Amino acid sequence: MKHIIFILACCLLVTSCAKKIIIPKNFKYNEISAGEYKLACLQKVTDRKSPIRIYIEGDGNAFNGYGFPTDDPTPKGTFLRRIVFNDPNENVVYLARPWQFIKDKDKKKNQTDWTTGRFRQKIINSTARAVKEIAKNNSVILIGYSGGALLSGLVIKQNSDIKIKKWITIAGVLNHTKWTEKLKLPPLKNSVDLDILPNVKQIHLAGQKDKIVPAELTKEIVKKENLIIVPKASHNKGFEDYLDVIYDNM
Repeated sequence: MKHIIFILACCLLVTSCAKKIIIPKNFKYNEISAGEYKLACLQKVTDRKSPIRIYIEGDGNAFNGYGFPTDDPTPKGTFLRRIVFNDPNENVVYLARPWQFIKDKDKKKNQTDWTTGRFRQKIINSTARAVKEIAKNNSVILIGYSGGALLSGLVIKQNSDIKIKKWITIAGVLNHTKWTEKLKLPPLKNSVDLDILPNVKQIHLAGQKDKIVPAELTKEIVKKENLIIVPKASHNKGFEDYLDVIYDNM
């Protein structure tokens, strides 16, 4: 029973109802070869003197409706991309997780990369490499959604050479051990964890009605001055009135 609950929770972690979304003309699609992975991204960079805002996607379509790992973790939900496309800043980048949006005949052989090993070291290394390539020595505002919150924190923690101006998370898992224990789920045995949050300027938004990543868990991990509990927000809805916090470059 625990296994079934775990699978469903992981499926819901970053997946909402599939909707069509139009990519704005000012965003360009690119695939970055970063270590062992090729990462898909959408970029709008018009001012190299301003901070680069990089959004990291959640875990995507990791499990199907029957509780089994999918052959393709590409997100069906559009929650984060809609936030990205409405970001009014000059430099905005959407960075997908390994295998998302990537066409590869061997993709289904790597299911551990979006299940128990979604935070494995080689994924952290690959994401960090992509962030550095995108930033090109500019300061970075790193924004992670759901599982992307933990991945972004691990990238910051392990890469002091990245000039992090601010770290923002939205409905974020910040410690997968505490998350699985809180929900009484099997551990992510092939993944690295974030035991201590990075010492950078940060803000974490948690949904008051989020059942996937409970706000109570975020409260246990984050300092009070760095936390915003969003009333009535679930895991992928209800953050509309707090976009100014997300879009703030200061």
